[in-house]
Amino acid sequence: MTSTATDHSATPGITLTISTPEEMADLGALLAAHLAAGDLVTLNGELGAGKTTLTRGLGDALGVRGAVTSPTFVLARTHPRENGAPLVHVDAYRLSSAVELDDLDIDFAASIVVVEWGEGLLDGITDTWISLDIVRPTGASASATPTDPDAADDVDDLVEPRTVTVTGHGDRWKDLGWVGADRN
Repeated sequence: MTSTATDHSATPGITLTISTPEEMADLGALLAAHLAAGDLVTLNGELGAGKTTLTRGLGDALGVRGAVTSPTFVLARTHPRENGAPLVHVDAYRLSSAVELDDLDIDFAASIVVVEWGEGLLDGITDTWISLDIVRPTGASASATPTDPDAADDVDDLVEPRTVTVTGHGDRWKDLGWVGADRN
């Protein structure tokens, strides 16, 4: 994993190159070490970008019960933990507004919430969150990209580098120095 700092209009941002699915899961584990009840994470990127792979790594590091899978058809899946706030994994692909996200009746204050496809859906929900924008190479394995959102789990594991930009929003996420830290 390599990193460079970027400017995101007064919001700190760090851009990483993630080379393998294992590195994407490791990024999720790194993120998990900094999350607590009340934290909100948005994951943005096309189908197969690695959003669910990252969330699996996050869930494994948090010690959630059960497998983390894409919540495409249920919209939100709660993963309880023995000790600590549950992980709520949301797939907002079919949602069109913050009101619809709020209608899911998620206890944001008592949970760690990860929202796939969450860009633009946080108006009125919170003013503090961390977003990860994941980009796959254009044209690389494009023929393998599914049109069915539920099949995206299969292409998450294609070994292609991804570019991930991590951006903090609000005081809680002012310091993102840990994102690019060498963990070796």
